[in-house]
Amino acid sequence: MNRIRGRTVLITGASAGIGEACARSFASHGADLVLLARRRERLEALKEELEDGHGVAVRTAGLDVRNREAVEAFVDRLSHDGPVPDVLLNNAGKARGLDLLHEGDVDDWDEMIDTNVKGLLYMTRGILPLMVERDRGHIVNIGSIAGHQVYSKGAVYNATKFAVKALNEGMALDLLGTRIKVSSVDPGLVETEFSQVRFHGDSERAETVYQGYEPLRPEDIADIITFVVNTPDHVDIQDLVVLPTAQRNATLVHKESPPE
Repeated sequence: MNRIRGRTVLITGASAGIGEACARSFASHGADLVLLARRRERLEALKEELEDGHGVAVRTAGLDVRNREAVEAFVDRLSHDGPVPDVLLNNAGKARGLDLLHEGDVDDWDEMIDTNVKGLLYMTRGILPLMVERDRGHIVNIGSIAGHQVYSKGAVYNATKFAVKALNEGMALDLLGTRIKVSSVDPGLVETEFSQVRFHGDSERAETVYQGYEPLRPEDIADIITFVVNTPDHVDIQDLVVLPTAQRNATLVHKESPPE
């Protein structure tokens, strides 16, 4: 059963990777979309594709979730002009650097905390009251296996994703008695721009992360998120961890040796 058709889904970080794949998946199920990202030109191309291909309404805005004033202004416009989202997908997030804590770049730390934690909070604080007022809605947060298990040289990124896990659980408790659902989907290794960003554009280093095994694809995560959102009103999947078959925890990945 398609329970998504006709609903409005707001996706942050929608210009690439998991966010872009989710936009395509939700559009294919007949959802209208509000797509946010810093790269507005990518959003415009995606908007045209989805409106032409699926006949859904797509609204876009160039927005950096780290900018509190910009988020507040956007939500204010949205609350007056519509549409009020039925689903908020807090997808925007990133890793920066892979360093021992005492050698880490503080600017990298700020960027991760501001995006992964504060950006999620800004968007949720703006949208959630609109859902509470209507007593319906669904918040979906993109977590990570890194929010369940710490690994060396990833302490600050781990901390941000542990924060997402705590915020997801806290939201669910605070919304007790409402009909609003809260879910977290926590992937392992997904081949996106993630490693390019983490390694500051070092493509050669980024490619090694995904060699020797089959990583998850953004479309895999989009399928799962669509399933989570499509559940009946009385069903709430609060936390779902998904890994590629070759990965068994945050650091243990079976990689085949390249042929000689």
